[in-house]
Amino acid sequence: MINNQILASKLLETGAVRIQPESPFTWASGLRSPIYCDNRILLSYPEIRTGLVDLMVKVIKDFQLFDTVAGVATAGIPAGVLLADRLKMPFAYVRAKPKEHGRQNLIEGSISPDAKVLVIEDLISTGMSSLQAVEAIRQVPAQVVGVLAIFQYGMPKATEAFEKAGCPFYTLTDFKTIIQVAAEKHIIEHDHLELLGSWSADPQAWSENYLRTH
Repeated sequence: MINNQILASKLLETGAVRIQPESPFTWASGLRSPIYCDNRILLSYPEIRTGLVDLMVKVIKDFQLFDTVAGVATAGIPAGVLLADRLKMPFAYVRAKPKEHGRQNLIEGSISPDAKVLVIEDLISTGMSSLQAVEAIRQVPAQVVGVLAIFQYGMPKATEAFEKAGCPFYTLTDFKTIIQVAAEKHIIEHDHLELLGSWSADPQAWSENYLRTH
């Protein structure tokens, strides 16, 4: 049975998570980061897909009962569809913004006003995209029981945002687990652990310091 450490190992083995302490990635926001995650790579591996759903089914036991699954477009859609199919539940997805043509939908699919919805996300950094989807579903108005993501960076900003929104969230694995597994597999050196920890604690300050010194 897959668990958070095994999933972390698979993320590293497939290249879905890459760690480069000496040569940081540049995110779309402009932030420099020593880690980059692209969970969509996992979709190419049937056994990992199955294990991913197995782990989601195990984790959702901690949630309130729900009857609808909603994915956050676009990366949260595949995992959401896989889970909804396993549970034989309705599925919908939430766009980042309404379509500019046609019916100008923000939510694609049907979410009833009395629905209890579990939101599926690809990964959580600051939590803003997830919470934007949560708010859209609440406007239906439907109840959101929580957000489940494959991976999170462990940023304090995300925890604060979810608490403020009154929305619980869970992830299948996280930054700390990835770093632990990467160190055990000698993917990173132990002297990189402090650097990676300082990035997780304050990505903005870490990025600004990197840009000043390089």
